[in-house]
Amino acid sequence: MRGQIADALQTAMESGDKRRIATLRLVAAGLKDKEAAFREAGRGQPQDSDIVSFLQCMLRHRQAAEDGFRALGRVEEAAAERADMDVIRSLLPAPVPTGEIEAACRQIVSDTGSKGLRDVGRCMNALKERYQDKLNLIEAGSVMRGLLS
Repeated sequence: MRGQIADALQTAMESGDKRRIATLRLVAAGLKDKEAAFREAGRGQPQDSDIVSFLQCMLRHRQAAEDGFRALGRVEEAAAERADMDVIRSLLPAPVPTGEIEAACRQIVSDTGSKGLRDVGRCMNALKERYQDKLNLIEAGSVMRGLLS
């Protein structure tokens, strides 16, 4: 993902898109901070899942800022936050479609031999391993509980 972010920044610089450049520079700077924190903690380099979590956190912050600006009637600032969120979303892996979530849940239930609600945790852990951050875990948890009840 680091390479994807660097490539996106390079492309934005070549196109001269100032908003995209600024957002991608902010992402790159935040990622460097994250890498430094990992090194200080002796954890090596952040994995792609750590980077995805970081980007999702950035999205939540932008969403909160946009909501605040809209509540104050500051439409231009809210639009700027929305544009930043679009750039950040373009860096995230595509989520698994809803129909595939149910199929994945059924496969996990079958693979693990799960029978009841007490097995939801084991199934969710298996889902996390296979799909990492591509899966909406809230939706998957709901589907999983429906299958196991």
